[in-house]
Amino acid sequence: MTEKEIIIKTEKLSKSFSTGGKQQHIIKNLDMEIYKGDFTVIMGSSGAGKSTLLYTLSGMDKPSLGKITYCGTDITGMSDDKLAVFRRKHCGFVFQQIHLVDSMSIMDNVISTGMLTGQKQKALSEKAMKLFDRIGISEELTKKFPAQLSGGEAQRCAVVRALINDPDIVFADEPTGALNSAGVRAVLDVLTDINNSGQSVVMVTHDIKSARRANRIIYLQDGGIIGECNIGKYVSGDKERHEKIRRFLEDMGW
Repeated sequence: MTEKEIIIKTEKLSKSFSTGGKQQHIIKNLDMEIYKGDFTVIMGSSGAGKSTLLYTLSGMDKPSLGKITYCGTDITGMSDDKLAVFRRKHCGFVFQQIHLVDSMSIMDNVISTGMLTGQKQKALSEKAMKLFDRIGISEELTKKFPAQLSGGEAQRCAVVRALINDPDIVFADEPTGALNSAGVRAVLDVLTDINNSGQSVVMVTHDIKSARRANRIIYLQDGGIIGECNIGKYVSGDKERHEKIRRFLEDMGW
């Protein structure tokens, strides 16, 4: 069996916040590896540190202690400017809060992200429309502003923005929380497709149906990993997959 390539590795990773003069330890001395080409899901109860871990892994937030390497390069000590360049080149993000710019059309929101990496507007528009079509967003909707869309439509547009730069790795924080069943399927299908094409995905979710798309589930409790479940690549209609995840989550106390 070929050994998997590590895309992200943490060593003794910790993240704390000061609240009311007291230190709140969210991530505690965590060692983990994220593998290239994997669809990794992070689960755990509320307050376990899932979103904090996601933001720290992606370089959106800096750890209090410890080290993060990306393909062998230490990103922990990078300046804010270098981290911004790193993220634009390598990472895509889908947030719980959508963060689309209200004063720009949906298409301009997406294109402006791509232009930061030097891509041409025409090529970006064509690429964006293909992604919008895959995720069920019409050309007419792309001309509208975020406030004119439903929450589900806006979230799907945010997924397109995350994918426009062909990132090596996509970080998604509860990307389907505001969607109806059709929207959930559309978003998960796109994330599954890009994963099948070789891009890595790390997703935080509370939803078992969303977690089924992963090949690896990491369970977080009190800022540390207490278990993981490896279930292979997603195959539609695999009922045993759902049952294996359910049993794993029961064992974790979910």
